[in-house]
Amino acid sequence: MQYLVALAALAGAAVAQSVGISAPPSNAKVSAGSDITVKVSKPNSLSSSEEIGIAIAIGNIDKDPSEVFGDVLYHGPYDPVYHESTQAPYQNFTITIPSSQAKGAARINVAHAALIGAGPEPWLETVTSNITIV
Repeated sequence: MQYLVALAALAGAAVAQSVGISAPPSNAKVSAGSDITVKVSKPNSLSSSEEIGIAIAIGNIDKDPSEVFGDVLYHGPYDPVYHESTQAPYQNFTITIPSSQAKGAARINVAHAALIGAGPEPWLETVTSNITIV
């Protein structure tokens, strides 16, 4: 029983470290060759964490981004901060959709790495948002 409680606590701490793509909205229409803003949000958490960084890519809708990440458009520091009191901390990234990007369904992929907890423990996740290239 104690094992289940500990497992649930660890799962809760890990989920609290998750990021999300707040922009562009899911199924947004984006032109090849255009600049877009990718807003990566991270809800506040009671457990400590130290950001390592993120990578942002555009990928194929039919590929698992944890296996085939796509064309990397940004990789580097991630430092989410509060901008509005009603929103979670976030950081905006301006990326350019490659002009050679095929029209149709595509996916914005974000890989996020952090150290969480007192240990600390490494944390790596991939989140996605579907878009349409027009």
